[in-house]
Amino acid sequence: MYLFIKRTIDITVSFLALILLLPLFILIVFILKFTGEGEVFYFQERIGLNNSNFKIYKFATMLKNSMNMGTGSITLKNDPRVTNFGFFLRKTKINELPQLINILKGDISLVGPRPLVMKTFKAYSFDIQSKIYNVKPGLTGIGSIVFRDEEKIISSIKNEDPHIFYRRVIAPYKGKLEMWYQLNCSFSLDLKLIFITAWVIMFSKSRLYEKWLKDLPVRNF
Repeated sequence: MYLFIKRTIDITVSFLALILLLPLFILIVFILKFTGEGEVFYFQERIGLNNSNFKIYKFATMLKNSMNMGTGSITLKNDPRVTNFGFFLRKTKINELPQLINILKGDISLVGPRPLVMKTFKAYSFDIQSKIYNVKPGLTGIGSIVFRDEEKIISSIKNEDPHIFYRRVIAPYKGKLEMWYQLNCSFSLDLKLIFITAWVIMFSKSRLYEKWLKDLPVRNF
């Protein structure tokens, strides 16, 4: 029943949101077409339900060949590969809104573990890799909330390769968070995570999730 209700909500919310956001989408498309490199959308292969592949939709925020430049799949704070308008889209999370199409299609849900590119996915242990996408990935989730400032965290590390730091520190804890979600997933938890996501976008330094979600895995960094 939970999965049926969740899918019904996904379809309803994504459909209505796409209609309501259409004027904003048109404006963003126009701006992107005439700024940066003229790219509007960015399509990237991600890992989805049961470790299957799908194409995720985003507004373009980085240079075309960014995956082969700099830190590759890891984005740093003030990353030079990000365009000026792209920086605004990323900061406000507006660049993620085209994923409403992915939700409508059934690739992802409103709430779940973020779908990752293969290189980042492999930073998880084999145990986590085999379990994390037993549930459908999401537009937001506990990992996305806790690591909303991931770019800033990684950028603060000066004496270690970003990819090594991600594999050594971030991936293990993020994996624990997503396993926590699978053990506790419910309609009420999804509603909490959606609200907290909106809250931390407006108040970036807030740790509301620590007050509302008391039994989260202990963060040791």
